[in-house]
Amino acid sequence: MIGLGLIGGSLLRAAAAVGREVWGATESEADAAAAAADGFDTTTDLGSALRKAAERDAMVVLAVPLTALDEVVRKVGQHAPNCLLTDVTSVKSAVRASVLAFAPETRFVGGHPMAGTAESGWRAGNSALFGGAAWVVCVEDDTDLDAWAEVARLALDVGAHVVPLGSEAHDEAVARISHLPHLLAAVLATVGAQGGPLAMALAAGSYTDGTRVAGTRPELVRAMTEGNRDALLPVLDEALGRLGAMRGSLASTGGLAATITAGHEGMQAFAQAREATPAGVRVNLDAPDARDGLRGLGERGGRITSIADDTAIGEVA
Repeated sequence: MIGLGLIGGSLLRAAAAVGREVWGATESEADAAAAAADGFDTTTDLGSALRKAAERDAMVVLAVPLTALDEVVRKVGQHAPNCLLTDVTSVKSAVRASVLAFAPETRFVGGHPMAGTAESGWRAGNSALFGGAAWVVCVEDDTDLDAWAEVARLALDVGAHVVPLGSEAHDEAVARISHLPHLLAAVLATVGAQGGPLAMALAAGSYTDGTRVAGTRPELVRAMTEGNRDALLPVLDEALGRLGAMRGSLASTGGLAATITAGHEGMQAFAQAREATPAGVRVNLDAPDARDGLRGLGERGGRITSIADDTAIGEVA
């Protein structure tokens, strides 16, 4: 595990809890010391950790911000060039490009667990963080499906379900449901704070719910939103268009029915998607069209819940 913050630290704990042999590396002396105090094999020497991974043909997991990615991937290419490599980063196209540039011989499978909190660092970690969470495991046209299955099994082992997607589909989806909410939370928190002590004294659930993720470390939010620029810009334009239409309606007619009703319908759609009765699906990983089948399942909102031999078993509404 490279990086022992919230996600990396939680995954190190969770993998150890299900019986996997784990060790970690981080540039943070504080996180390394805290993890070691909790009984984990950790170091600040990334090269030695990667050489150990190469010797044991281990899976390497990148849990570092996008801003540190190229340097870390370059070291993977230097010290563990033939290992199975995955990541837990919130933007997939950028990670794929970095791996192709600096560690092209690795068996790379991109990943992203849809889990987290507004806190960071080793002490924020929790072995139960991934329970019930969606975990994207990327399927590209050149993905080795044996490697894909190994990464998927890791996600399943720690309690998540697997959503197979291509990098571009992932990045567009998270721009809508993760990165745009971070930006809107930042705006809402700023506007609220401009109301001064009175506004802060009156702030309650609608404000705290809407601004929760604005408490995330700014450098982490910048890394993921700026790193997903191409997918985020059109989604941000869509949101601005809706805000502009809402403003125009309020100024001209005094009415907000269209915006409020559309938002209510959006939340109903979310609830219905969560409550829909799923149908079983099986994808033979040895089939010539297995990659298309996996991506199609993910793009329809489906998920993989187990892997048996050469078959991915899942469900879709």
